[in-house]
Amino acid sequence: MDKKIILDAVKATREKGPKRKFTQSFDLILNLKDIDVKKEGNKIDYFFALPFGRGKKIKICAFVDNELLKQAKEMYDSVIFKNEFDAWGDIKKQKKLAKECTYFIAQANLMGQLASVFGKVLGPRGKMPNPKADCVVPANKEIKSLYERLQKTVRIATKNEPIIKVVVGSENMKDEEIAENIFAAYNSIISTLPQGEHSVKNFILKLTMGPKFVVKK
Repeated sequence: MDKKIILDAVKATREKGPKRKFTQSFDLILNLKDIDVKKEGNKIDYFFALPFGRGKKIKICAFVDNELLKQAKEMYDSVIFKNEFDAWGDIKKQKKLAKECTYFIAQANLMGQLASVFGKVLGPRGKMPNPKADCVVPANKEIKSLYERLQKTVRIATKNEPIIKVVVGSENMKDEEIAENIFAAYNSIISTLPQGEHSVKNFILKLTMGPKFVVKK
């Protein structure tokens, strides 16, 4: 995909998108073809760091024991100490936390206890601490840099349909930065597809509340 085509698409998407009272995200949508994503070997699910980040701060929650408590409190948006787990039995309280936070990290030795208390809420939402994103950490881990990296990280995944939808920036970013993010994410995705670009039916950009803009490859 040519960078100029992507840059022109970003500009057109911005122009066609109605103004909102909040900062909208740019979404990249790829409709795939000739791939049965329900088959285990065809599923796509990995984490990718955007070169210029999301353009918006996200909240990250840390489940920690004594060893990581000080670090977590210095940087993470929500910190839940192991002795506080029992106080989080309220499902409504957990759902609110899951809505507020994009990622959850956990000290490795707490994963069993974490799954029993929070698994029913975080699991179906795909928000359990994920080793693929380095979100399950040993007790001696330096976790400040992980917080910074997760701010730029997006999850690229298919579910039960051959569609990939991923945030590639926000409207307060420069067009060139968004285009670079799209270019990097797109090339990363097609490298995982069995027939590369030929496995992509169409390439769509949109703002959160805006119309879809089909990009001509």
